[in-house]
Order: sequence, then C-alpha cells, then structure tokens
Amino acid sequence: MSHPAELADQTSFDAQLHLRLVFGSGTLNRLGEMAKEHGAGKVLLVTDPGIRSVGHVDRAQASLAAAELPVVIYDQAKENPTTECVADCVELARREGIDFIVGLGGGSSMDTAKGCNFLLTNGGEMKDYWGVGKASKPMLPLIAIPTTAGTGSECQSFALISDAVTHAKMACGDPKAMAKVAILDPELTLSQPARVTACTGIDAVAHAVESAVTRKRNETSQQYSRVAFGLLSQSLPTVLTKPKDVEARGLMLLGAAFAGTAIEHSMLGAAHSAANPLTAHFDVIHGQAVGLMLPHVVRFNGEDEVIARAYAELVTGTTAASINGVPAHESLASLLEDFMDAAGMPRDLTDCGVDATKIDLLSEEAAAQWTASFNPRDITASDFKGLYSRAFGS
Repeated sequence: MSHPAELADQTSFDAQLHLRLVFGSGTLNRLGEMAKEHGAGKVLLVTDPGIRSVGHVDRAQASLAAAELPVVIYDQAKENPTTECVADCVELARREGIDFIVGLGGGSSMDTAKGCNFLLTNGGEMKDYWGVGKASKPMLPLIAIPTTAGTGSECQSFALISDAVTHAKMACGDPKAMAKVAILDPELTLSQPARVTACTGIDAVAHAVESAVTRKRNETSQQYSRVAFGLLSQSLPTVLTKPKDVEARGLMLLGAAFAGTAIEHSMLGAAHSAANPLTAHFDVIHGQAVGLMLPHVVRFNGEDEVIARAYAELVTGTTAASINGVPAHESLASLLEDFMDAAGMPRDLTDCGVDATKIDLLSEEAAAQWTASFNPRDITASDFKGLYSRAFGS
C-alpha cells in the first residue's frame, strides 16, 4: 500500500515509500526501536529550545534510552538556520563521535540536522553542496520527526541553509540526505502556538498548490499534490478554530508530508520566489509571505489554459475550466484568500510593514530565486513587479 490516497484514509500506518513513513498518535514512542533497527550506536538529537521546553525532547530521549541508545542533544536550531548554526552542530557531533542523527522540530531543526549530516560525512562548507547531488560520500542515517505541519522537510532530501555572511538561502539537496524514517505523530503538533499553526499550515497549502503545476511536475508529484491539498484544505479551517482536534492535526501533518513529497519530485514556483525577499528585507514570516503572494501567482499562472486545468484538479478533481461559472484558477485564488482570512493574516503588504518604494529591489531578487525557474509560466522581474503591486492593493 503506497498510493497517497490509500494512506490518507488510514488513522495510522507504517509504510515504505521513498522513505519509511510512520503515522499515528503516539508514534514518537517508537523512535528508539526504529533507530536501533537502522543500526544506531550513539544518537545526535537536533532540536530547538522551544521544542525542548514543551517536553518533546524528554519523550524522544526516553524512547532512545529504552532502546539503550546514548543521546547527545543539540538544542540551538534557529528559524532560517545559518551556516554558523550548522557549524556549531557539526562541532558537537564530531566531538561526541555520534553515528546517527534525529531531527525533531519544525523545518529549521530538520534542515539543521541535514546540514550537519552533509558536513560531518563529506567535509567542506555548506556552499559546496548548494545545488543537487554534490555529496560524494555516504551520509549517516537520519530519522526526521516534525512537530509542525508545514515544510514537509521530513520527506525531502534538501537542507535550506542561509549563508551567515551573504544571507543567501542555499538549497542543498542530495538523495543521500533523505531521512530513512519520518515519524508523524499528531500529538507533537498540539503544542504549537496558534500563530505557528497558521503560518506553517498556510505554507503547507502553498507547497501543495505550487508543486502541482511546476515545470518539473509529473504523475507522481501530482498525485501527492492533489491528495495533500485535499487533506490540508479539509483540516486547516478546523485546526485554526479547534486547535486540540487531534484528528485534524493528523490530517494536517499527513498533508504537509505529502506536499513535501510532491516538492521532492516537482519543486516550487513563483510564490516562494516572491516570498523570500519579503522575509529577507522586512522579516515577514515565511508562511505569511508565501500565503499573501500565492493568490496573485495563481491568477498569473492561471492565464495559461493548461495550468488553469491543473489548478482545477486540485479544487474539484476534474479539469473543468470553470466552477459555478467562475474560472477554476480564480476559484482557487479566492479559496486561498479565504484561508488567509481564517488564519487572521493580512492580505496587503503594507500591513506587513513592507515599503512599497522597494518594489524594484524585491522584484529583481525574486526573479533571481532558484524556484522562479520552475514556475510553469516564464516570469521576469517586470512580472514580479506586477505581482507585488497587486499585493499592495495598487
């Protein structure tokens, strides 16, 4: 059983896809057992202070201890991890002689864990691995455990690491960096603050939408994108109003993982390209920036009839050109705006503290982003200027 739609109907499962995906409440307790199965001797647990403070690290440590596995903890992972953060993690890992890695937390913790794995096993600096497939030596086994339903990093072979000096966001990908196991335990996401639930949830939706239409899309990625969008659009409104609903939390976690799987096959597009400069220059939270720009990108891409049909499949499961007389891509854009409203997020860049006089700079930087090259329609700095202008309401 490996089709995403079949998995989505299960309340828990343990399935082998391109990695082993273990889903269900309480599955964190199986960490020690699974680490042991994959030959762990001494474990590096990579996480952040917030995850440690809510007790998830204690639970993970207890499971590893029950399997008689010693643990070294690096708990200083930071949002948008930098090369400095990774270097600190590597230093600890080398000093302690670990042979197995666990990433526990949001995308930042998992990216830090993967970044550490690159340098610990292959040497050099993160910039040496910017791109795809540049690691020549084997890497250590990794178990990824998300505590947010957002990035889907647990199902990806990429580490997103920012250069501490230039602030360039480097996507370092290699099949060897893929986790051996991803543990999806909905109970871990109950500790998220409402703001984190909203931002990561919107980001996951964006992943499903963008991966569905990129130039790299294929039958596999589209299966995962469609199932992910169905799960996320069904459960996001629920978790925003009923944050203790574990079933809805589980659907969000599974949807985010499937969207992450879709990215692995398909990449992302212009909404992420437009979001990154907003974060870099004005500290707009990533999920909020992506969510704000996405409806404008959907309308831009939807002018292409083929892409409009792909968007329609997300919303209705058919390639109908319109939904109740409204163009399918416009229906999708409106739905995405409804999600932003439900999350209490602004839909105007002015309300995010963005300076409208910087549109030219933002547009040039957005056009230079790697993900822009995967957008289904050619997109230039001039096109981004139009997208940003609409996002300012002008």
